[in-house]
Amino acid sequence: MPYARITGTGSYLPEKVLTNKDMETMVDTTDQWIRERTGIAQRHVAAEGQTAVDLAEQASWRAIEAAGIAPEEIDLIVFATSTPDKIFPSSACILQARLGANGCPAFDIQAVCSGFVYALATAEKFVSTGASKKVLVVGSEVFSRIVDWEDRGTCVLFGDGAGAVILEASEETGILSSHIHADGRYEDLLHVPCGISSNYEQVKAGKAFIEMKGNEVFKMAVNTLGRIVDETLAASGMHKSDVDWLVPHQANLRIISAAARKLNMSMDQVVVTVDKHGNTSAASIPLALDVAVRDGRIKKNEVVLLEAFGGGFTWGSVLLRY
Repeated sequence: MPYARITGTGSYLPEKVLTNKDMETMVDTTDQWIRERTGIAQRHVAAEGQTAVDLAEQASWRAIEAAGIAPEEIDLIVFATSTPDKIFPSSACILQARLGANGCPAFDIQAVCSGFVYALATAEKFVSTGASKKVLVVGSEVFSRIVDWEDRGTCVLFGDGAGAVILEASEETGILSSHIHADGRYEDLLHVPCGISSNYEQVKAGKAFIEMKGNEVFKMAVNTLGRIVDETLAASGMHKSDVDWLVPHQANLRIISAAARKLNMSMDQVVVTVDKHGNTSAASIPLALDVAVRDGRIKKNEVVLLEAFGGGFTWGSVLLRY
């Protein structure tokens, strides 16, 4: 049975940067308040007309180049997003046409901030069973389109971006274990309360915005991510000291710090990009991973833990040897 190993990473951010000072002119908030509670200093925002697939395409080309493959070799595309270009076809199919990777299966996964972990876990199953040999796994979001820019409790948190990896069949150890979960009982704590078949009048009125009960979400995230660490290490027969790097979902610096403490890790071993990117939902982990790979922090054969928590609630982890 082949292993599934990441052979290339890529990411892309829109050009426009919105700083906390900019936010001060938009809502009743301050740079200090945002930094102290979230760790965020700025976020990137897509230009008018710029879509999740636009961002994903740039990230995908960079991952393809890093892996040294041709797009025609890709035999599966898994695209994680909560902000797709269209209701249908899937963003994965639109991306497929742009890349020229036609003919292979392509589909979207919607697990909000856990989307990339869900997508990577799914892709790994295709590779380990021999169904696929070269998979493009993407996370891309334009959350700026579903943020209420007059709600200071949410608008300061989110940004746009994309990240991608190539996952290939290999004789070398790659993904060691993956774990995904959900509990829909907490739907109302973090959601967009409208859609195509529910409360559609809000969509037509341009009010399809994120709603979040921040304190409750924070508590659930910290507790749930603590448990997923124990589950992941037990499944892989590893100890906390075996993990070289933590690449968490970039939602909030306090949540990230709590995850590091759970692993008895120094923050020097944690990849943090939330200060520069904000919360980019399904894009945050592949964005952070690409940053740390390209700046030389994460090296070949080091053990990396990816973990995420998002609306649904959904949560999950992937433990891998890079």
